[in-house]
Amino acid sequence: GGAGRCGAGSAMSLRERSPGGAVEAGEDAAAALAEPDDPDRCLSLLPWDRFSAWLHCVCVVGFDLELGQAVEVIYPPHSKLTDKEKTNICYLSFPDSNSGCLGDTQFCFRFRRSPGRKVSLCCFLDQLDRDLPVYLKKDPAYYYGYVYFRQVRDKSLKRGYFQKSLVLISKLPYVHLFRTMLKQIAPEYFEKSEAFLEAVCSDVDRWPSPIPGKILHLPIMGVIMKLRIPTYRDKPGTTPIVQNMHQADAQISMALPTVHEVDLFRCFCPVFFHIQMLWELVLLGEPLVVMAPSPSESSETVLALVSCISPLKYCSDFRPYFTIHDSEFKEYTTRTQAPPSVILGVTNPFFAKTLQHWPHIIRIGDIKLPGEVPKQVKVKKLKNLKTLDSKPGVYTSYKPYLNKDEEIVKQLQKGVQQKRPTEAQSVILRRYFLELTESFIIPLERYVASLMPLQKCISPWKSPPQLRQFSQDDFMKTLEKAGPQLTSGLKGDWIGLYRHFLKSPNFDGWFRSRQKEMTQKLEALHLEALCNENLVFWSQKHSEVETVDLVLKLKNKLLQADREQLPVKNDTLKKLQTHINDIILALPDDLQDILLKTGT
Repeated sequence: GGAGRCGAGSAMSLRERSPGGAVEAGEDAAAALAEPDDPDRCLSLLPWDRFSAWLHCVCVVGFDLELGQAVEVIYPPHSKLTDKEKTNICYLSFPDSNSGCLGDTQFCFRFRRSPGRKVSLCCFLDQLDRDLPVYLKKDPAYYYGYVYFRQVRDKSLKRGYFQKSLVLISKLPYVHLFRTMLKQIAPEYFEKSEAFLEAVCSDVDRWPSPIPGKILHLPIMGVIMKLRIPTYRDKPGTTPIVQNMHQADAQISMALPTVHEVDLFRCFCPVFFHIQMLWELVLLGEPLVVMAPSPSESSETVLALVSCISPLKYCSDFRPYFTIHDSEFKEYTTRTQAPPSVILGVTNPFFAKTLQHWPHIIRIGDIKLPGEVPKQVKVKKLKNLKTLDSKPGVYTSYKPYLNKDEEIVKQLQKGVQQKRPTEAQSVILRRYFLELTESFIIPLERYVASLMPLQKCISPWKSPPQLRQFSQDDFMKTLEKAGPQLTSGLKGDWIGLYRHFLKSPNFDGWFRSRQKEMTQKLEALHLEALCNENLVFWSQKHSEVETVDLVLKLKNKLLQADREQLPVKNDTLKKLQTHINDIILALPDDLQDILLKTGT
């Protein structure tokens, strides 16, 4: 699909393809996963293949007086975790002792996978990854951990407390889905035992694969979760509603309004007056730390920050919950170099000292929905942040590039006075961020699309032409006539904001994916140009050596189209294969034998 676009497209058609999407078993397995209802197609699926499409494993982390936190159970038992990964999971699955989380707490964390690990069978799921919006694509270097932690008084235990976490480890950033799933299963797991966990995992192993754009029914312990994973084709800001049908069957079904979104308004409430400045800081990939009373607040806020520049992908590292035991603790807190481009969520008071030198600190109290709107809060000076119990607010000396949008503040304040539900407030806030990001990115999209060579420059007999170089000066010149003022009424130093953005990891990631997409488009157009030539006629006019050379080049083109998932119509590939066969058949027998064997 997507063959009609000549690289332009809007900001929202950001679509990266993973190279090497195919794997030996790929075709069959992907086909089998795509058609869960057809038993014949499923033969190539092994036990746990469906499970691995959603989860890496499920862990139970407990507290042992001798060992401290320890992984007690990993399910399925064959799941591979390195010692370093296990250590990270242990420390990240428990709130810091000072959080005093009594009862049940849910949060999430993200940690680096150990390098040198073979990519699991899920390579063929890269085909599904291709259809996701860019900000939902898996990052193969990281795992997410989704935690349900229970701490209750228990006189029979030495420490007087029962403490355990049920943790789902996954490469997928589907926060809301896994949060909902844990709410369903964790309380029952704590009452029951390992056998229950086994049953949960075998339920997941019956799930259809995570295909973007389809309504999926996921059974979990007697309940069916119904949901839809977005695709890159969805118009940003729209979520097709999954209707909750009252089925005749006995199973209860729950419709999930989203798989990945957090409650934006609730998260931004404590720093309500600074949302626009925070959007700039995230857009520019500035080092940000969120200091919160508990991991649930820190993780929600970090995820809200990362999502506020959607549909742009936040390209730096972010840690929804970060502890002093984290394997990257030294690297991220060192004072010998400038703080890195990351967003950290922390709860340990120790960080107030360790991260004092960070340029932007967000301090959050307990997240409560305001009965009244927080009073106008000034940005606070960093030197005033001595301890973690400093007042909530944003501590930074950053001067925003854009003037403040008073409208959105008024609109949300009015909502609070009228007791507008937080879901509705979140929708307003999400739309505001989306319009801001689109106004910012559209001029860049427009300029980058102009770097694409014209279709008439594509000759079947020459290599595809190169994209023109990105020139900062040329881009800046376009802003006068076709800048953000076309879609946004916000005044301010947009030029300064662009200059800063062009040096950021987010620009780098965005531009690379654009470049890749446009280069693939050129390769695809080149393939189509070749297909429209009379290649057999050409080969009759040229020597055998040249003809053999052409056949090998065409075979290479076909392999490349498959390997890089080029946006080429299937008919084009079939046509090219026919051309190749016809040319070979016109050659002497000995050459035919050799050529039919090569490169298939």
